[in-house]
Amino acid sequence: MQMPDSLRPEEHAPIVSVLEHYADNPSAFLALNRGNTYFTHAGLDGFVCYRVQGRRWIQFGGPFADTADRRELESRFLEAAHRSGCKVIAAQLQRDDAELFADLGLTVNQVGASYAVELTDFTLRGKRFVRLRNKISRALRAGLEIEEVDPGDHAEEIGAINDRWLLEKGKHTKELAFLVGEIGGQWQPMRKLYAGKIDGRVIAYVSYVPVYGTRPGWLHDLSRRLPDCPPGVMEAINSKVIEELRAAGTSWLHFGFTPFTGLDDAHQLPTASRIAARIVRLIADHGDRVYPAKSQLEYKSKWYPTAVLPEYFAFDGGMSPRSLWSVARATNII
Repeated sequence: MQMPDSLRPEEHAPIVSVLEHYADNPSAFLALNRGNTYFTHAGLDGFVCYRVQGRRWIQFGGPFADTADRRELESRFLEAAHRSGCKVIAAQLQRDDAELFADLGLTVNQVGASYAVELTDFTLRGKRFVRLRNKISRALRAGLEIEEVDPGDHAEEIGAINDRWLLEKGKHTKELAFLVGEIGGQWQPMRKLYAGKIDGRVIAYVSYVPVYGTRPGWLHDLSRRLPDCPPGVMEAINSKVIEELRAAGTSWLHFGFTPFTGLDDAHQLPTASRIAARIVRLIADHGDRVYPAKSQLEYKSKWYPTAVLPEYFAFDGGMSPRSLWSVARATNII
C-alpha cells in the first residue's frame, strides 16, 4: 500500500493528465488548487484529492481514475484513513461518485446542485432574456469595457477588489477555500480571466477554468466586483465570454455547485441520513445567513440552465457535529 503523499509541483503533470482523461465533475479543475494533497496507489491509474482537517480527511470529488480502478482506489484511500485513526468526508460528489460511496457503506446525502448551459444553440434573443439584455446594455452604456487579461498585470487592482468584496460581506467573512477556485500560480495559463474596466480601471472580474468529461467546456468560477459597480457588469462579462466560447465551438458553460439548491427526494440514495436531509432542507428554506444560496441561484438562473445536476456529500461512519465542523473549517465557511 502506498501511503498518501503530497505531490511536489513538478510532479503535477500526471494529475492534469488524469483529469483530462477521467474527470466528469464540472469542478474537477479545482483539484489543482494549492494546498491540496493527493492519494495514489501503485498499479491504479488515478488519484484522490483531499485535505486533512483534524481527524477528518476532507475529499474533493470522487476518485479521479479509470472506471476499472475507481472502487479499489477509493477503498484503499478509506483504509489508509482508518489506519491513521481518521474518517473521510467527501464533498461535491457527482451521481456516479455518490452511488460508489453508498455502495461502500458511507452515508450519502444530496446537498445541492450544479448548473450548466449548453451553448450550441444558445442565444440571448427572446422575451425571457429581456431583463438580462437590459442589464447588460446599462453596464455598457456606463462605459464598461471587457477584455481577457493576465492577472499578473492587474494584481494590485484584483487584490483591492477582493478586499472590498470581503469587507462588504462582513468583517468576520473569510475567503472560501477548497470548493472554489483561485487565481495565479502554476496553472493560471490554463484558466481564462476576464476583467471589466471603466476608464481603464478594473472594477470586476470573472475567472473560468476548463471542464472535461461528458459535458466539456468551461466553468464560471471566481467572480468579484467592486460594490459601487454599475448594474449588469457581471452579466455583461459573462455574455461576452459566452459569445467567444460559442465562436470557438465550445459545447458547455458550467456555473458550478450551489449548496442547498436543486434538492429533490428522488435524488436521494438508500444510505441517506433522514436527519441530514432535514437539516439541509431547513438551511435551504431559512439559511441565507449561513450561506447565500438564493442570490447565487438567482444569478445562475438568469441564463436558463440546460442541465441541473445533483451533488452530494458522503460521511464515513455517519454524519456528526464533528464532521460538519471539519467541513466548515476546511472550506473557511467559519
